[in-house]
Amino acid sequence: MCGITGWVSFHHDARIQGPVLDAMTATLTPRGPDACGVWLGEHAAIGHRRLAVIDPAGGVQPMTDRPDRPTTVLSYSGEVYNHHQLRAELRGRGHRFHTRSDTEVVLRAYAEWGADLADHLEGMFAFAVWDERAQRLLLVRDRLGVKPLYWAAVDGGLAFASEPKALFAHPEIRPRVDADGLREAYSLLFNTGPTVWSGVREVEPGGLLVLDRDGIRERRYWRLEAEVHDDDRDTAVERIRDLVGTAARGQLEADVPLCSLLSGGIDSTVLTALLADELRLREGPDARIRSYAVDYSDQAEQFTGDVLRTGHDTPFAAEAGAFIGTEHSTVVLDPLALLDPEHRKAVVVARDSPIGVGDMDTSLYLLFGEIRKHSTVALSGEAADEVFGGYPWFHSPKALNAATFPWLLVTGDEAAMPLNPALDLRIAEFREDTYRSALAAVPHLDDETPAEHRQREMQHLSLTRWLRQLLHRKDRLSMAQGLEVRVPYCDHRLVEYAFATPWKLKSFDGREKSLLRAAGAGLAPDSVLHRPKNHYPATHHPNYNRGLQDLARDALATDQVRALADETHLKPCLDTPPDRLAWGHRLRLERVVDLALWLDHHRPELAL
Repeated sequence: MCGITGWVSFHHDARIQGPVLDAMTATLTPRGPDACGVWLGEHAAIGHRRLAVIDPAGGVQPMTDRPDRPTTVLSYSGEVYNHHQLRAELRGRGHRFHTRSDTEVVLRAYAEWGADLADHLEGMFAFAVWDERAQRLLLVRDRLGVKPLYWAAVDGGLAFASEPKALFAHPEIRPRVDADGLREAYSLLFNTGPTVWSGVREVEPGGLLVLDRDGIRERRYWRLEAEVHDDDRDTAVERIRDLVGTAARGQLEADVPLCSLLSGGIDSTVLTALLADELRLREGPDARIRSYAVDYSDQAEQFTGDVLRTGHDTPFAAEAGAFIGTEHSTVVLDPLALLDPEHRKAVVVARDSPIGVGDMDTSLYLLFGEIRKHSTVALSGEAADEVFGGYPWFHSPKALNAATFPWLLVTGDEAAMPLNPALDLRIAEFREDTYRSALAAVPHLDDETPAEHRQREMQHLSLTRWLRQLLHRKDRLSMAQGLEVRVPYCDHRLVEYAFATPWKLKSFDGREKSLLRAAGAGLAPDSVLHRPKNHYPATHHPNYNRGLQDLARDALATDQVRALADETHLKPCLDTPPDRLAWGHRLRLERVVDLALWLDHHRPELAL
């Protein structure tokens, strides 16, 4: 996993702008702590920071097709899991290889297929190819958007990067925020394309961008489609187990230490069991995979259920680790460490955004830091809820009948930081317009029942919007610690099959994630297979709430925060006794604190 950046300009000579490229590349050092590389041509500047995972000696980047007078330059981030098969195919087509890296496979695939190479790649990736002969830049992002890729216009072309902070090191791109950016950030709709930053856009998941002297062209090479599904229940369960197993096995390759994130839920437990079985097949019956869970020092005494959490994870994670036979560890965090301004600032800097989930982001960042001491790659159960229908909104009549994005109903608007009404952002209107556009993009079959029709909409919204912000969160916070996190449930073949599966099969036992539970039989303890959905843990200590209220008061003492936040609606959150602070109101305070840190670090120009 790595960080990529650079720019192309047909109006200027990039060869004299080495210091600019160095500055852009340096901002991505946490993503790639192992090595740095740059390439300068007349009209293109390409930078790379490397986290060495496969072929540490051979995968140096930017990678070129020849050492002298290269015609193709590649800066690549990610993992292509079918690189062995592609290597064999490309060799059969006459290509020669000099390394074991998947990077070189992508480089040779471009030589063979051009922009159509994206159709041949399986994995998570974001990369840039500069074609010197054609004077053309190609930007490509993986199908689900696991790896980020941003771009912004510059004179005569565009600049690109894994994170916006690298773009802001270019002298023509400033961190500017306007009303549209605030709407994107605080509406919580998770559009892909526009960002909080004016002029900065994302390459769409499953999309590519081409820049040449004729201008910029974007297209999608992959999107979810509605397909006819004729498999019966037994066949579907078998197919799901095969697809999950194939994805897990394909993502086990690494030349560095690897582990699994094991929360004690069904998603991570089934995945870890499959990984452990495969590791024993490869390395012998005594091989054990490392697994990690997170907890708080107060959790056993202070835990109370809320709208997102029904139980304490740690005992289930320990039971799952013992059942599977992992080398299991629980990283126990001090709740008060989550208030540390330096930790919180590091998270906001990593996100390049004021929008997050407060202590849950900070704890994930600290967890990844502890894991990085022992492992460079971790596998996560992220996306199983979206793929298999695990969220409450798939099963709630209120959510199914509501004409809005379902996650907005989980805690209501109380979880969104109220913005100063003087800004007149018309977020409610923006949500309504965006919701209509989102539904119009959902594919359907002609003979769907109304119930199937609605469930397909719910799953499409979850996979194309809600999941994207979770993937952003996991990528930014893991890469800020130099840790690569892989997400096998995002395998596009699994996603396609599950999306095509009728809802009656996804919920055949009257519960969430019926197919995964059936496919995981024998891989997890019954207590884990049948426990209710539980979200990422949060601290419940009143002293954390008290400290958060103090930080929010300090934030509201600054002019810029007061100009953006609605103090009237925040007052109840500040006045409530700490031991009675509801989760939604706490999240409001978290976002006020993060807003202050974001304004202080990024110092955006506010054009409102």
